[in-house]
Amino acid sequence: MAAAESPGPAAAAAAGGPRGAAEADADGMGLTDLPGELLELILCCDVLGAADIGRVSCTCRRLREACQPRGKVWRERFRLRWPSLLKYYSHTDGVSWLEEYKARHNAGLEAQRIVASFSKRFFSEHVPCDGFSDIETLGCPSHFFEDELMCILNMEGRKGLTWKYYAKKILYFLRQQNILKNLKEYLQRPTDRQSFLEGAVLIDQYCNPLSDICLKSVQAQVDDITDKVRKVLRTKNPRHPSLASKAGEVLIPEVELQRQVLDAMNCVLYEQLKYKGNELDYYNSLNSYIHQVLIRRTGIPISLSVLYLTIARQLGVKLEPVNFPSHFLLRWCQGKEGSTDIFDYTYIDAFGKGKQLTVKECEYLIGHHVTEEFYGVVTSKEVLQRMVGNLLNLGKRESTDQSYQLLRDSLDLYLAMYPDNVQHLMLQARLYFHLGIWPEKVLDILQHIQALDPSQHGAVGYLVQHTLEHIERRKEEVGPEVKHRSDEKHKEVCFSIGLIMKHKRYGYNCVIYGWDPACMMGHEWIRNMNVHSLPHGPHQPFYNVLVEDGSCRYAAQENLEYNTEPREIPHPDIGRYFSEFTGIHYLANTELEIRYPEDLELTRATVQKIYSSGKE
Repeated sequence: MAAAESPGPAAAAAAGGPRGAAEADADGMGLTDLPGELLELILCCDVLGAADIGRVSCTCRRLREACQPRGKVWRERFRLRWPSLLKYYSHTDGVSWLEEYKARHNAGLEAQRIVASFSKRFFSEHVPCDGFSDIETLGCPSHFFEDELMCILNMEGRKGLTWKYYAKKILYFLRQQNILKNLKEYLQRPTDRQSFLEGAVLIDQYCNPLSDICLKSVQAQVDDITDKVRKVLRTKNPRHPSLASKAGEVLIPEVELQRQVLDAMNCVLYEQLKYKGNELDYYNSLNSYIHQVLIRRTGIPISLSVLYLTIARQLGVKLEPVNFPSHFLLRWCQGKEGSTDIFDYTYIDAFGKGKQLTVKECEYLIGHHVTEEFYGVVTSKEVLQRMVGNLLNLGKRESTDQSYQLLRDSLDLYLAMYPDNVQHLMLQARLYFHLGIWPEKVLDILQHIQALDPSQHGAVGYLVQHTLEHIERRKEEVGPEVKHRSDEKHKEVCFSIGLIMKHKRYGYNCVIYGWDPACMMGHEWIRNMNVHSLPHGPHQPFYNVLVEDGSCRYAAQENLEYNTEPREIPHPDIGRYFSEFTGIHYLANTELEIRYPEDLELTRATVQKIYSSGKE
């Protein structure tokens, strides 16, 4: 850290060497006699640290003035140390860069303190709702705190895995809280100020808070497509009103001119840029994220419709969203504006390369007749509701993600829009109960459900009872269970924490993060997993393993073998248990080592024996 930096030879030279800055050199000119710009250039040298600049500024008045808090030297020091933060300063005049440097430095220390405390506090459970309370009351700018978390996440090498794990969780929480505030502000605006594109970006940001997604960059990509459409349009009709500088601010009234715009859009999107509906991988969540739609040039009906509608409006053509069942559509008015006659509209399928449909063709698209109400226009909030609903359904389908992160995120979004929806509140309570996390929040949700709908008292009562039992069991926990390999009852345990293994039957790669001398699962699990068919049945050591596909499994000793080509296991919880990957095995973090204090020695001996002999 800057406070611990010590001046090197460069600092001594900048301060005038051993004779001091004010003294002249052999030619009669000292450092302080140099022109101001040249002096600043020397002091901005990247070999000087913050501590060096602080010491240099103490040598004489001339250097103190050159290193003034609001000057170029401290600004450059700030830029060199934290270049990504300069975007927060639109006006740099009057900024005390020395104070900003100190504030960012202190924020970094605070972030490191909090991250370091998380593993000890929350190793045995998911970070509870109130676990972030000390973060919500930070005494420093949030972007300074986030920047330090990003520095931790971007640390090179295979060390600091536990720090990275909790830094990611904290950053995830902070950004999602900020995005939720932005979403609620968006929903409070008048309908005519709710951009469909902005709503789609907010959903994208909330589900991908660690990705660099912003409305400005997404809008820039859409603008680029719009410019391509204008070029095509110019070749067809050089006098088209959509080519004017203020096109989009005024809607084009003539249907034929609108048709020319839509034809040019279809040419650019589907012929030049090769956008298409993702029929082969329809249920991939990436199809719902607008920034991924722009990158991969594919999506589902609603995400492609948002893109199509946005481009059309920028070119002066008003298209409206239609919440058609099973297949989202857009409608284009062919008759009197505001008409309630569904036959006055042409319906556009953005998923189907912009094909224009009649009412009858819309029914052919989904294979059945629907009533007129399904052809009506919907609001931006209803569009977001459907987008989030799609993600909810995908979250329910997920099998490998045992944290159900997509389902949790989409529930958060849905309840931000409809906070009193009993069905989704109950789903959220059941989800947290199933995962065994946040029991206090489960009780709050259940209380809210009971107040909204007393008829739910049966389901609510069941969950309340079992949640209270969970809280009581947690209070009775006296501390972590410590397993010593030297105990007689553990003599059959052959493998140790941190070893990279391979499953003999299913072939997956995994790392051991826990073990039991015999199967500790219930009779139902043992029966369902057909454990009794194994030669040693449940009466053999079983291992908790993190698998490369992101799952956590409980494997019998006879089904595991050493992996002859050990490699990193890309599991989201790897940092919860391990601090480093050595290239051959994982090193347990402090909390895991407390629970298995004698495993590290065996792991190292095993690695030496298995892999050294292999090399020989």
